[in-house]
Amino acid sequence: MPGLPLFRNALDRLLKRASRLLSIPLEELEQDCLLCASPAKREILCKACEADLPRLDEACCPRCALPSPQGLLCGRCLARPPHFDAARAIFRYEFPLDRLVQSFKYGHRLALAGYFGRAMASLYPHGGEGIDFPIDVLVPLPLHPDRLRERGFNQSLELAKVVASAWNLPVDIDHCKRIRNTPAQADLPWKERGGNIRNAFLCSSDFEGKRVLIIDDVMTTGASLGECARAMKRARATWVGALVLARALPRRLQALP
Repeated sequence: MPGLPLFRNALDRLLKRASRLLSIPLEELEQDCLLCASPAKREILCKACEADLPRLDEACCPRCALPSPQGLLCGRCLARPPHFDAARAIFRYEFPLDRLVQSFKYGHRLALAGYFGRAMASLYPHGGEGIDFPIDVLVPLPLHPDRLRERGFNQSLELAKVVASAWNLPVDIDHCKRIRNTPAQADLPWKERGGNIRNAFLCSSDFEGKRVLIIDDVMTTGASLGECARAMKRARATWVGALVLARALPRRLQALP
């Protein structure tokens, strides 16, 4: 066959190139920025897009992680404290961070777990030292088994693994379960989310004396985190906090600088 030598030469070049690539450690391979597709070297995002992420740098209520004057407890937390004792977030849930989170959760871009998890761990860079630390155990916000089968992974667990590695803390995925498969919180109006998630979690083990930190990707009303914290308090946890990647702000706060 006259074209066979050409085919063999092309195949040989392709195999040699693949061999060279396979000899390069994965972390050294160059890639494009997930947001703008410009060269990002070995990073998920290029420097420009990373700088554009909406960090939640302003003073926030220590209980619910919403912006508040001088970082004091907000009026809502004073009047009706949530079941969790503290909450911190790294970003506002706004463009373009929201696109990355959706790509992570629904597009199965699990490489983002490392980037996000390291950002969360950097909030307390010295192994979890901070106002409400030390922490005994991290608990990723559980998914119902049906939702887990549908999605294929729990995004909160993927984040918790990275944070736990950075802080040298254990992750507990066995003793707090989601027992009600409720409609997705994101599909409901804010006012209906508390009732939707009621009694959705159950702790099968005693958390007596434990200081637990719940890990999740996005906090909107805090209903899911609050209900999970309530289950942990019933299991006699001493303190329950929440560390989330992003905080969704009510519309009245979105225009704040």
